[in-house]
Amino acid sequence: MHVGMGVIFQNPGKERTDREVYEADMALAEAAEPMGFDSVWTVEHHFTDYTMCPDPLMFLSYMAGRSKTIQIGSMVVVLPWHDPLRAAEQISMLDNMSGGRFILGIGRGAGKVEFDGFRLDMGESRERFVEAATMVLDSLETGHAEFDGEHYKQPRVEIRPNPHSSFRGRTYAAAVSPESARIMARLGVGILIIPQKPWAAVRKELDEYRAIYREVNNADAPAPIAGGWVFCDENKDRAYEMALKYIGGYWKTVMDHYQFDGDHMQNMKGYEYYAQFRDNLLKNGPDAATEFFMNLQVWGTPEMCLEKIMKTADTIGADGFNGVFSYAGMPHEESMRNAELFAREVMPELKKAAPAAERLARNAA
Repeated sequence: MHVGMGVIFQNPGKERTDREVYEADMALAEAAEPMGFDSVWTVEHHFTDYTMCPDPLMFLSYMAGRSKTIQIGSMVVVLPWHDPLRAAEQISMLDNMSGGRFILGIGRGAGKVEFDGFRLDMGESRERFVEAATMVLDSLETGHAEFDGEHYKQPRVEIRPNPHSSFRGRTYAAAVSPESARIMARLGVGILIIPQKPWAAVRKELDEYRAIYREVNNADAPAPIAGGWVFCDENKDRAYEMALKYIGGYWKTVMDHYQFDGDHMQNMKGYEYYAQFRDNLLKNGPDAATEFFMNLQVWGTPEMCLEKIMKTADTIGADGFNGVFSYAGMPHEESMRNAELFAREVMPELKKAAPAAERLARNAA
């Protein structure tokens, strides 16, 4: 199993300066390769302390220069917030600089504060994403960009530097709603899963995605990559206490950033799933929502963390796991201890796991 580290640069409540957060999380990211992680990833968000990484490709360029063999991944580049031609150029440039180590993750975004900040209609995000993704992915395969859509019109130009190699098989997209999963299948990309719903529901949606992928692409879909917020500790009771504090604290930042207690998604085109998600949150109350989110994540002793990741991976057929070890104002020393214990006790066992297809066939026998 491929094991990655996600770095997200959170600063809730501004208890530290933004510079201090960057120093701490960059040190954690630079420790990923010596610890034995296969990849290091970051996200894209703007304007709030939810995550302060407005340019994932810039950060990953830095990481490419600070490392030798580790892969670098975007989790994700939110294409509606970018000119697709510029995105294609930057992706190709980064892949050339890193020697083909880039794993491309793309998405469409769901933060109203970000769409408002970029002066974009959030209701157009799905159409913009499909057009931009089609143009970017085609550009990375052919070496030139050309598109005639409703939102993007691009006369033919060459992508320079030419793409290092094909991105097929190393492009993933974040898909939360069932509709998004179907779009990703038609685009021919894999799925990045950020835990937000019961794993049985995720498995059902993945089955539909895989069927569409096979029909459209005449090939099996790539195994998905699952993300997870991790708190690993030798002491079970302390792990629960700290998970409640930090994973629960992270969930609060999700609620604040995406404004899930607001009503802006009720009639927002393309966000019907999120409206239903909001209704369920409000119906069940904040404590139940926090507990539900916590139970989707990875916390406990190393043995508990390993068991949770493998159970999830077997449920959804995943061949990769990206762990986030620093979040919600966690002190840097705690984040490093968290990641080091995981790398020492959990990661070697994950890397021994057989490929998902083999595990699933063995379990079905």
